Amino acid sequence: MLPPYPKTYREGDVVLVIIGIVVVLVSVIGGFILEGGPILVLIQLAEFLIIGGSAIGALLISTPNKLLKKLINNILKSLKGSKISKQTYLDVLKLLYELFIVIRKDGLIAIESHIEKPSESAIFQRYPMFLSQAHLINFLSDTLRLVIMGGVPPHDIEILMDSDIELHHAEGTKPGMILQKIGDSLPGLGIVAAVLGIVITMQAINGPPEEIGHKVAAALVGTFLGIFASYGFIQPLATNMDLANDDETGVFNVIKSGIICSAKGLNPIVAVEFARRSISSDFRPSFQEMESYVKETK
Repeated sequence: MLPPYPKTYREGDVVLVIIGIVVVLVSVIGGFILEGGPILVLIQLAEFLIIGGSAIGALLISTPNKLLKKLINNILKSLKGSKISKQTYLDVLKLLYELFIVIRKDGLIAIESHIEKPSESAIFQRYPMFLSQAHLINFLSDTLRLVIMGGVPPHDIEILMDSDIELHHAEGTKPGMILQKIGDSLPGLGIVAAVLGIVITMQAINGPPEEIGHKVAAALVGTFLGIFASYGFIQPLATNMDLANDDETGVFNVIKSGIICSAKGLNPIVAVEFARRSISSDFRPSFQEMESYVKETK
């Protein structure tokens, strides 16, 4: 029996995100306070409204409804931590192994019932995390269905799978790209807020120096907020989403390698070994780990 692996969500990633947010806030705000800056001067509701409202408006203008929903979901996933872990790959390898064993023993037609209704399959039900990922289920089922139909050489199936993976990866980069563009716009929106503040200041140019100084400070806070939000939070979050998309694409490539080897008639454990070797070094289990896990009876 293998020792238990961590939970599906990589809790360490969640901790790092939280620590990163705290470090950014403490470093910038704490440094400002240490230099003698009054913290209350940074609380300028008008500047928050101008920058935040403009950014949200620009997001709504540039983002279709479906992509907006995906962006929100991806942001929430980034805050929770990535789902991809070594355990994820071990489960994928074991799922492939069980399907390939059925093919080897009973023929291709024996897995038809499993791929037509995965939610009712005794094999798929053992992997609820995988079963909840509709895009992965469709990718696996559609490809195996093509293998069952016959008449398509393995190298043509591989080309089709590569095209499918490339398309899925391109779609997965769109939320990060949108967030990156919003992050790029924040410094400019901060300048807009600052310019509006200067306009107000010029109208009070004949007032007391204290009032003028307060208005100039409020205007400069707008520039600060735009740059701070962009480079301190939005851009790193977009990068996090892009990396998570790369990790998810890795699972598709593992499935592809296993299916192609099985379609060529290789032994199930050999096909799964080819799949294992396509896993990145960050998550790849050793051959002994993989063999023990996939042959373990649940």
